[in-house]
Amino acid sequence: MPLSPLLCSQELENTMSSAVDYFVQEKIWFDKPRYDDAERHFYERINSTSHPAQELGANTILQDIARARENIQKSLAGSAANGAGDQGELITRIKSLELENNSLNQVVEDLRLALSKLECRVAVLEKSPSPAAAPVSAAPCTNGTSVQQQKTSPPVEDEDDDDDDMDLFGSDEEEDAEAERLKELRLKEYAEKKAKKPTLIAKSSILLDVKPWDDETDMAKLEECVRSVVADGLLWGQSKLVPVGYGIRKLQIQCVVEDDKVGTDLLEEEITKFEDFVQSVDVAAFNKI
Repeated sequence: MPLSPLLCSQELENTMSSAVDYFVQEKIWFDKPRYDDAERHFYERINSTSHPAQELGANTILQDIARARENIQKSLAGSAANGAGDQGELITRIKSLELENNSLNQVVEDLRLALSKLECRVAVLEKSPSPAAAPVSAAPCTNGTSVQQQKTSPPVEDEDDDDDDMDLFGSDEEEDAEAERLKELRLKEYAEKKAKKPTLIAKSSILLDVKPWDDETDMAKLEECVRSVVADGLLWGQSKLVPVGYGIRKLQIQCVVEDDKVGTDLLEEEITKFEDFVQSVDVAAFNKI
């Protein structure tokens, strides 16, 4: 049986109302495409504004890198130039030092040669001179008259030998006799002067450490015993007491000796004879004067 139009319209309204109620309860977002477009435009705008800043930062970094490379290259070039300059200066100084060293070596060699010659001459003079050499050594001590006479006398003797027949007045023989007398007088004076000349005496300064047996030893008596040692060429000097340890003190005394007459062995032997006071004797210092 066909439905009436009224019934159909009523059912349609009920269906529409139920559909509207359904959509209201489901909360469907009908404007989502519009919001999606707005969000896309927003991010595009942000990205478009951030690109120039990024490019500017990248350009700044590249400029800093280029500037750093340039500074490094300048530093390397400057260090290389300084190194070359220092090396050249060092080579110049080395060459100057070598030249100075060579000149000093030459001076030293000359001094050694002169010293060897001088030693040879001194050795010859120290030996016993022969009588024939005495007039030669006496020549510097003579005055101008005697030197002139010594220089002129040999030709006179030669003339006498060659021309004995031509000597009519005998004046040359008198001059020879006077020259011989003056020569003997000068030799005698030279010998006396050489005998009076004092000879060089080699001396030494010795510092002795005299140790007692214990702390009960009478150090004044010990020093008196040490100074009682007397010998030719021995001269006692200052003394003092030096602490050793455990209340013991040693006597430190100085003396001057002549090397040819007194030695350290003699001093030690004489001082150690005082066995009641002296335990040992040591040489603390030995210096030539």
